[in-house]
Amino acid sequence: MSRMLCARMQIMQEEKEQENGEEKNKRQLTWELVRFSIIAIVVVIFVRAFIVQPFIISGSSMVPTFQNKEYLIIDEISYKLSSPQRGDVVVFRYPKDTTKFFIKRIIGLPNETVEIKDAVVIIVNEEHRDGFNLDQPYVKNTSSGSLRLELKNNEYFVMGDNRSASSDSRFWGPVPENLLVGRALLRLWPIGKIDILPGTFIQAE
Repeated sequence: MSRMLCARMQIMQEEKEQENGEEKNKRQLTWELVRFSIIAIVVVIFVRAFIVQPFIISGSSMVPTFQNKEYLIIDEISYKLSSPQRGDVVVFRYPKDTTKFFIKRIIGLPNETVEIKDAVVIIVNEEHRDGFNLDQPYVKNTSSGSLRLELKNNEYFVMGDNRSASSDSRFWGPVPENLLVGRALLRLWPIGKIDILPGTFIQAE
């Protein structure tokens, strides 16, 4: 009888130890899930704040390159490592109201002179003192007018691809470098137009 009682007590003790082990495993699993969630949230916040951010096209100033309500991902880190290039499609804070964000194409770089004669854009810089005509295959809707603007060492001249319907540097001046947010990295919507570095054009000089 005593043997049976001892055996039963041993079984009960083993069951209790098993339950304690299972409870410990559950607590450990719960903590791992919590820790993973915290790390994931921190990573998402970091990426969102310092690396990329979403941007929705509003308006027609970049037609035909971008249409209204297209969904983009903006790369915020590249311009911390290298300088913006001519032809980049960039998002920036509007110099006249920095609470607003615009998207345009970089036309003129720091210390260059931009001359506009109707649909022709001429860039004058150290390499091209007589100037060269900008190749603009992305422009379908041209505009008239003339302008000459000398850029300082931290200024960029930007224009919308839809020249006849764009509010840009022709009207309110250059964009200071510190207002540049980043370049268009991905187009995610519409699905049929998904691509990397949408609209980017490398100028042959």
